[in-house]
Amino acid sequence: MKALLLENIHPAAVARLESAGIEVDLRKAAMSEDELVHALPGIDLLGIRSNTTITPRVLASAPDLLAVGCFCIGTNQVDLEEAARRTVAVFNAPYSNTRSVVELVIGEIIVLARRLVEKTIRMHDGIWDKSAAGSHEIRGRTLGIVGYGNIGSQLSVVAEAVGLRVIFYDVTDRLAHGNARRMPTMEALLGEADVVSLHVDGRPGNAGFFGAEHFDLMKPRSLFINAARGMVVDTEALRERILSGHIAGAALDVFPIEPKAQGDTFESPLRGLDNVILTPHVGGSTQEAQEEIGRFVAGKLASYVTDGSTALSVNLPTVAAPPADTVRLALLHVNIPGVLAEINRVLAEIQANVLAQSLATRGEQGYVVTDVSAPLEQAAIDRLRSMPHTLRMRHLHT
Repeated sequence: MKALLLENIHPAAVARLESAGIEVDLRKAAMSEDELVHALPGIDLLGIRSNTTITPRVLASAPDLLAVGCFCIGTNQVDLEEAARRTVAVFNAPYSNTRSVVELVIGEIIVLARRLVEKTIRMHDGIWDKSAAGSHEIRGRTLGIVGYGNIGSQLSVVAEAVGLRVIFYDVTDRLAHGNARRMPTMEALLGEADVVSLHVDGRPGNAGFFGAEHFDLMKPRSLFINAARGMVVDTEALRERILSGHIAGAALDVFPIEPKAQGDTFESPLRGLDNVILTPHVGGSTQEAQEEIGRFVAGKLASYVTDGSTALSVNLPTVAAPPADTVRLALLHVNIPGVLAEINRVLAEIQANVLAQSLATRGEQGYVVTDVSAPLEQAAIDRLRSMPHTLRMRHLHT
C-alpha cells in the first residue's frame, strides 16, 4: 500500500505507517487540485493539513484511495459527503493540539494587554520607550469565549487559573467549567468582554460569522483574537476598528487566504498595524502537538487499512474493530434492511464459522466487519463483492 503525506506532516506519522508495511511519500508543501488529480492514482492513503482541499474532482481522480487523514482538527477542507459516496474514510485529530492552541491564546492576551508588540519593535529600532501607557494586567479582566468546544472549554479553565473572569457563548448547550458563565446571546457577551476569542468551526455557514456589526458591539478599547478559522472574520472591518481605536489590539493565527507553501508571500489588510499579532497558522504547531497528531491520525489510517476499524471516522459508519489474527471481511454497503442477512446467508452456504460481527449505519451507508475462523474461497469473496448493495468490500487477514 502507498501513502502520500503533504504539508510537512510530522515524521511520527511516517514511522507509524511504515510499521504497518505502508510505503510513504512525504512532501513539504500542499498540492493544488490539478496536482492532486495527477498524483493520486495508485495512492491508497492521503495525509493533509489545512492548506490542501479535497474536492469532488480530486476524489473522482483517485480510484485507489481508501482514506484521507486530516492531520489537524478541522475537516472542512474535505468534501465529506462526496468522500463517503466514494467510500473514502476521513479521519482527523479533534483533541491532539488543543493545549497548544490554548497556550498561544493565553500568551497573546498577555502580549496584547501589555502592548509588547510595539515595545519590542521599538527596542529593535534602538528606541527606549519605558512607559506604562496603555499597558494593563489581565487579572480581573473578562474573557469572552465564542465557541465552547474542546479548545474553548480548555481555554476557559486555563484563563481562570491566571485570573481572568470567563464568560462564553455557544449555539450548543455546553456545561460551564469552573466559574465560567454562559451568556444568553453573543451580543450580550460582546458588550461585557474585555477580550473576545473566537473558537468556532469551519462549516460553510460560518463564513463571515464575525463582521462589522459585531466589532461595533464590542467594548471600546477591547481586544480581539481569532485562532479558529480565517473565513469567519471580516478582516477589513477589523482593520477599520483598529485604526479608529475602537479595538485596542488583535491577534490572528488564521486568515481567509493563506499561502500554500513555506516562504510564499502573505497578504493581509492587517499588516503593519500597531498592537496586532499575526502568526502563520501555528496555533497547533508545537513539536508536542504535531508529534501527537502524527501518531494519532496515522494510527487511525493504519487501523483502517489493516483491521477495518472506522473508529472516529467523521464520514463513515463507525465500527471500532480490534486487531484480529483471523480472516476478516470489511464490507461497506447501502443502508437498507436485509443486507446483513444476505451476507450471513452467503457465509452459511459455505459453512464459514463466524467468530465476531459488528454493524454500524450512518445515513445512507452501513458497515459490517465480520471475522471468520478459516480462509474463504475466492468464489465466496466474489459473491459478497458482487451483491447488489455492496459499495466496497475488503478481505483482510487472509
